[in-house]
Amino acid sequence: MAWLYLIGAIVSEVGGTLSLRAAVSGRKAWYVVVGVGYLVAFALLSLALGEGLALGVAYGIWAAVGVALTAVLSKFIFKEPFTVLMAAGIALIAGGVLLVELGSMH
Repeated sequence: MAWLYLIGAIVSEVGGTLSLRAAVSGRKAWYVVVGVGYLVAFALLSLALGEGLALGVAYGIWAAVGVALTAVLSKFIFKEPFTVLMAAGIALIAGGVLLVELGSMH
């Protein structure tokens, strides 16, 4: 169940972040979606931690997947750039999270 909570936290955080971009460049009502997205994200992250998921692992995965999804979705939704250098950075983040996960298995 912890992993489902973490997936929900990631989706909520990415939704909140994308809504933040929409709020800054458009209607201010999007700020409500931003707030709800972040509140739900932190609540679900708390539930994932309560289920026994290690903080370093959970936060690392949340951050890495959140960065990757936000960058990719921003390219399609907001027509923002997504370069090879950005993809390499995301790959490095993913590698770092993998190392944290492997290190926590002791």
